Amino acid sequence: MRFFRHWLILALALIVVGVGLTAWKVQFYGYPLLPDQADESWTVQARILLQPGTGPVKATLSLPSTTPALNRLREDFISRGFGLSVQESLYEREAVWTIRRVSGRTALYYRGQFYRDPAQQQFAPLPTYPEIPSLPEPFATAMRAVTDDVRRQSADIASFTTEVLSRINSASPSEEIRLFLNDPEFRDNRLRIARTLLAGARIPTEQINGLFLVDSDRSATPVHWLAVHNQQRWIFFDPNTGRQHLPENLLVWWRGAQPAVAVEGAELAALQWSVRRNEISALDLAEQRAREHDFPLARLSLLDLPVQTQTVYATLLLVPIGALVLVVMRNVVGLRALGTFMPVLIALAFRETGLAAGLVLFALVVTVGLLLRFYLERLRLLLVPRLSAVLTIVVILMVLMSLLSHQLHWDVGLSVGLFPMVILAMVIERLSIIWEERGPWDALMESLGSTLIAVLAFVVMGRPEIQHLVFVFPELLLAVLGLTVLMGRYSGYRLSELIRFRALIRKEP
Repeated sequence: MRFFRHWLILALALIVVGVGLTAWKVQFYGYPLLPDQADESWTVQARILLQPGTGPVKATLSLPSTTPALNRLREDFISRGFGLSVQESLYEREAVWTIRRVSGRTALYYRGQFYRDPAQQQFAPLPTYPEIPSLPEPFATAMRAVTDDVRRQSADIASFTTEVLSRINSASPSEEIRLFLNDPEFRDNRLRIARTLLAGARIPTEQINGLFLVDSDRSATPVHWLAVHNQQRWIFFDPNTGRQHLPENLLVWWRGAQPAVAVEGAELAALQWSVRRNEISALDLAEQRAREHDFPLARLSLLDLPVQTQTVYATLLLVPIGALVLVVMRNVVGLRALGTFMPVLIALAFRETGLAAGLVLFALVVTVGLLLRFYLERLRLLLVPRLSAVLTIVVILMVLMSLLSHQLHWDVGLSVGLFPMVILAMVIERLSIIWEERGPWDALMESLGSTLIAVLAFVVMGRPEIQHLVFVFPELLLAVLGLTVLMGRYSGYRLSELIRFRALIRKEP
């Protein structure tokens, strides 16, 4: 009983670990379950056009730092002749271009590529509570009147903010709100009015500025959003509607009311933004995302190996899948086969020639080799010399078939040289022994069973989905091992035995 529990726990643990690691990679890092999947990314560009002045030039551009559900894949700077330094902290980044003297109009470029990343939830540091703004009269009285009235009609910071924004955007605002709207300092800046009124209630706020990630926009315009801290996290509001949300396609570029670019020693002639949507391999994107979050398995990815090594492992990782097919067909279905793993190796050989051509070539080589093997039996050779002679015969047959196929312009025949010569020799030897010991019928059944298993293994291993899964998720081999361990103790009826003993289960008249 203890041994039974140990076997079952081991098998289930292998399956759970293999499937669990795969599900983790898919859920949190977006590894694709299907081959050739593409994901979307966006290229965003800022073009700074400078009109030269008389002295040294310094241009500072705020850079995208952290946006919820978005992350940066790569970025490039184009600035011929300028010195460049990127100053960054956890939540703020900026690029500083410097040059001693500029001759003629000069363009500076920043280009970044961004992608969706649900694991990215950082936005800004914890805020400090603002001081109540010191406004002249009658603005101070109007601010107190609005905040006191809104406080009575709200339940929390979110509802307080929503009420303030709805009053600012109302078609018929109150006298206090109208006072701010008509003042030259606040006119056409509803976001600033909202931040001032929220500061009057000592609610931390941030102005966030960004771009909508659309399919294509050659002259994008930055939009401004309101971020409010509710003592637990940052929440976001559309200042024009009062709706609480952050669009999933809004890339936060910089925070604060200051402009995105500051220039010293020159004149800012133009600042142009552009956005373009791209498609990128979902697998490449998942690898980047995993490295960004320091996922341990990302450092053990097969994709980091040299291409030649990847090609070898892409084939080797399919062998356990073929072995699982072999276990099912032998232990559950009850097919007879030559040897233990010979059908799997034959299936690998079929990958080089194709199924139809491989079956024809395999049958011809084995049939002719078997006839010559019977002739060698009359010479009464010892085992090792006989196997060597069979191996030599196999090589000669392969050469002859390749030459013949070349003369017939049948290119598939040239691939016969990729068959495992030793496996063919052992198949011929094994068939001849079965023929002598148990007769031609058993030899025919085992050869047909091996061929059928090889065909099924070839079909399964040839599926692009299977090849993708075992290469991208090699931990699935743990689940394959668990299934093999589970079937290793199966001792029930096989499907072939149900047919064989069908007379025993018929009802008596």
